[in-house]
Amino acid sequence: MPKVSQLLVQAVSELTRALGDLKFSEPVAYVYNPLVYAAKSHERYVRKFGNTSKQVVFLGMNPGPFGMAQTGVPFGEIAAVRDWMGIDEPIGKPWIECPKRPVEGFACTRSEVSGRRLWGWAAEKYTTPEAFFADNFVINYCPLVWMEEGGRNITPDKLPAAEMEPVHSACTEHLRRALDALQPDWAIGVGAFAERQLISITPSLKKTPKTGKILHPSPASPAANKGWAEKATRQLEELGVW
Repeated sequence: MPKVSQLLVQAVSELTRALGDLKFSEPVAYVYNPLVYAAKSHERYVRKFGNTSKQVVFLGMNPGPFGMAQTGVPFGEIAAVRDWMGIDEPIGKPWIECPKRPVEGFACTRSEVSGRRLWGWAAEKYTTPEAFFADNFVINYCPLVWMEEGGRNITPDKLPAAEMEPVHSACTEHLRRALDALQPDWAIGVGAFAERQLISITPSLKKTPKTGKILHPSPASPAANKGWAEKATRQLEELGVW
């Protein structure tokens, strides 16, 4: 039987192939897939921390421009990935790069606020990454970043349904394979979008986890800008996860 991390690596490989030839119409001008140009970093994350079954899997939506788009790690704030997780792999470039959103890898000086909040919260509660990842893992539903010509981010829910259908098909299959490999007791959406994907997929899993959600740590959410960590902790306590 393959190790959990090997099953995850295989699932990521299939997802990358499935998304490779998709095209998107305006206003999408650029599409980044960090599973391609940051593959070494993402695989290092999976093999280092996704090597056992988990109690809780947290599911994000898709990469932020200064997080996973730079590091290949979900919610991948530079300092959290490099200094806390100990991951510092070479990062390549997307096939067509937006001049206003360059991929600089670990040299990027911008902060991914969502990632800073989420991983800072994990570090505060668990201290070490080994302690956090012993019971928990974080994945994204979709690895793609869509941008307008000027570099503005476009979230998946703003794209035409017809163009998103093959994306959802590939990402849902990847999510199913990832959860079957990780066998969590709980699958928690980081935000409502992610929770909906979990609710839709859990009936088809080998082991059915309980589902729920926490507030997304994005600065675009007014509720997240005051005491996000305390709110997320309270939500998990109310669900019975913690």
